[in-house]
Amino acid sequence: MKDLTTSVYSFRDLIQGNFLYVDKTEYVWRLIRPAKGLYFLSRPRRFGKSLLVSTLEAVFEGRRELFRGLALDDKHYGWDVHPVIHLDMGGRDFGTVEKMEERFRLMLREQAERHGVPLTEDAPDTMFHELIKTLHDRKGDVVILLDEYDKPILGNITKESCPDFLASLKVLYSVIKEKAEMLRFVLVTGVSKFSHVSLFSELNNLTDLTLDPDFAGMLGFTEEEVRSCFAGRLAKAARAHGTTEEGLMRLLLEWYDGYRFSKADLHVCNPVSITSFFSRQYEFDNYWGTTGVTTALFELAKTTRFNFEQALTSPVSSLAFGAYEVENIDPLGLLWQTGYLTIRKVLPGLMGASMFLLGFPNHEVEEAFNTQLLAYYSGYKDAAMSSLVFRLTDAMRRDDLEQFMAMLQSYFASIPYDIRGGDEHYYQTIFFITFLLLGSVVEAESRTNQGRIDAYVRTARTVFVFEFKLDRSAGEAVGQILDRRYYEKFRHAGLPVRLVGVNFDSDRGRIDGWQEGTPPADA
Repeated sequence: MKDLTTSVYSFRDLIQGNFLYVDKTEYVWRLIRPAKGLYFLSRPRRFGKSLLVSTLEAVFEGRRELFRGLALDDKHYGWDVHPVIHLDMGGRDFGTVEKMEERFRLMLREQAERHGVPLTEDAPDTMFHELIKTLHDRKGDVVILLDEYDKPILGNITKESCPDFLASLKVLYSVIKEKAEMLRFVLVTGVSKFSHVSLFSELNNLTDLTLDPDFAGMLGFTEEEVRSCFAGRLAKAARAHGTTEEGLMRLLLEWYDGYRFSKADLHVCNPVSITSFFSRQYEFDNYWGTTGVTTALFELAKTTRFNFEQALTSPVSSLAFGAYEVENIDPLGLLWQTGYLTIRKVLPGLMGASMFLLGFPNHEVEEAFNTQLLAYYSGYKDAAMSSLVFRLTDAMRRDDLEQFMAMLQSYFASIPYDIRGGDEHYYQTIFFITFLLLGSVVEAESRTNQGRIDAYVRTARTVFVFEFKLDRSAGEAVGQILDRRYYEKFRHAGLPVRLVGVNFDSDRGRIDGWQEGTPPADA
């Protein structure tokens, strides 16, 4: 049985180190088979982009011995050697435009030294020009592999100087288009795609594979791949959890599957999460959520008053998956591109166009996002927020409404003044995310056919219907539940229904009262 790793991203090191490699070289063949190919691919972090780039590097270096037994080895391919320029933007400091340009100079010098090319130019774009032309003149058509092209942008996206980063990158990346006739193959990877008016005007000759159904399974593990490549480990994991292999697979898919990158009904698991589960004593845990937090995304959502409930319940057009401008970023697009949301359902639209319903891909991502977002909105640390949600959930399971409300009151009272918002949208967001987190253990939703319930929680013994008001009264909140008969949704639930009205005092930033009611006898 081969070893597992989540820290080796070099294809050569994986193969020579006898690590498990889930064979994706059929997709590699589709990329390299044409005589020329220039591509862009967006995928969330920790999804295998760097390993794909490394695999392509080995292909164009003619390292056929590394591919013995893999799908590509059986293809009719000449294994011609091409000079490869591999620019990896990950793990570098791009804090200022000057640092960014110096890092580019360093990367280009490293690539030039690897190929024995002396560079005489000093500006990053002219160095890039010189390197490509010299390699082409000496060794033929050049291959460019640019990994995490958007790292300098995403790292500085909230800074006033972000347009300066864009301007510098446009000059550098335009070299790829200008030298297209000298290139055999190009792959640019990243998390986000920026619109034609900013960056991609200089790279509009790249074929975008992001939503291409033919490449939807190129990164990530399909259910079939998990079953086949981890077969021996599946049996051991099932025994460790006291369940069947099918039972364990259902849990794995609930935790780590669900990413969908096209209209095709193909979904994949996060490869880091699956591998971590099998290499860490078969423990279900949030592995993807510990790889980093998109703080800029949360800041953007808060400043734009982004409606998270609408994002999870309203269909969107394909425009949500397109490129965007740094000056006018759509949080929904960023949620999609960073992997927090994925395609859950494809719906028919007007004139043959499709609409898409987005949602969290799996339990791991939903828990990570909601915990991190709520921590950002409240100033709590992630660990403290997880503890609070556990205690809130425990109180609901025990039908202890008094304890639940006491903890909510304490929670809001502890949010620092300079963090909390003063309008209804801020508090609605806090409660919506809180109940989403509760919904990972108990059932929690917020809609009926008679209007909008702020939230309900269904436990094994009781249904709680909540209505929240800002600067009004708890009695008024209960009255709305009764007037609009929100409780009717649960008429046939076979459980007692408790109505809870809550009021917030925006000046003091706290719950100043709550009141319980009961449905009328005819309910």
